[in-house]
This record gives sequence, C-alpha cells and structure tokens, in this order.
Amino acid sequence: MAINLIKGQKISLDKSLKLALVGLGWDTNKYDGGYDFDLDASAFLLGANGKLLRDEDFIFYNNLESRNKAVVHTGDNLTGEGEGDDEVILIDFTKIPEDIQKIAICVTIYDAVRRRQNFGQVSNAYIRIARMADEFDTVGDTLLQFDLEEEFSIETALVVAEIYKRNGEWKFNAVAAGYQGGLEAIVRSFGGNV
Repeated sequence: MAINLIKGQKISLDKSLKLALVGLGWDTNKYDGGYDFDLDASAFLLGANGKLLRDEDFIFYNNLESRNKAVVHTGDNLTGEGEGDDEVILIDFTKIPEDIQKIAICVTIYDAVRRRQNFGQVSNAYIRIARMADEFDTVGDTLLQFDLEEEFSIETALVVAEIYKRNGEWKFNAVAAGYQGGLEAIVRSFGGNV
C-alpha cells in the first residue's frame, strides 16, 4: 500500500530498493490561452554542495540519460493527455556515482512566459515513487505518492521532491518549492550553465 506524503515530509526509502520509477502526472485547467500545456519533468544529480558537478548530470528532454545510465528520462510528453503518469524518470540506485548525494525532481512549463501559463492553471499534479520488478517494468508498485495541493499562481517551475543520501541511506523529501523564470531559474539555482 502506498504512503501518501504531505509537503515537507521526509521518509526513508526501502534499503532493498534498487530500481525505482518516478512517475509525474498532472491535468491542466480549462483556459482559453490558445496553447497546449507542455510540462517537462527533469532530474538534477547534485553533489554534497547541492550543485551540479557536471552538465550531463542534468537530465531532461534534451539529455535523457545520466552518466552510467543511473537516471533515465523516458521521453517528453508534449500534451499531458491520457491517464496515469505523464512523464517518467527511472533511477537505478546501484549505478548512481558516489559523488552524487541528491537527486532533485523538477517540473517546468515549457515557454510559459510567452504562452502566459503558470502552475495556477495546473491541477491534480503528483509525483510517485514505484519499485520496479525489473528493467522492463513500466508501471511499478507504488511505494509513496505526494500530491501537490498547493496553489502556485505565478510560478512556472517547481522543485517537486528530492531524493537524497544521508548516512548511506536514500531518503525522499516532499519539497513543492515554486520558482518564477521556468527551467532557466532552476538550472541556475543548481549551478548549471544556461
């Protein structure tokens, strides 16, 4: 049975968890802006200083795999239509390099300023962590879920959650921190080059 988390809650991940599926989903509210919503999931593999150590540790629609294929983005969903997860990131904890201490999971709205879109127009957003039976499991068994219930009326980027290592154990933190400035703002906050 999945554990439902609230903002700010931290929980240890099962020590036996080797392969995890990070599913992100959302719906868009009806609005007549004339553009589809294109939300994008991304992962930032961070060092002990909370910053990117290498540009290739930023996993998103233009860089789908980290070094060692420890973290893999399964592809960009341009509309978010359909049931279930809209975008998926796979994590193989056995392949994560020793210098990586945290994985920040983020969602941004593509071209939000020009399209006049923000997270106030998004509903039913969630992140879930699922145990994968093997590398071919595309659904997994959901261990925990965090529903983003907070209103983000002007934000165009969110750090949804962090998976971090403490005393050799991986833990999950339900963050839900909003940013203005889209993907560029988040990349800069993690020390990346834009």
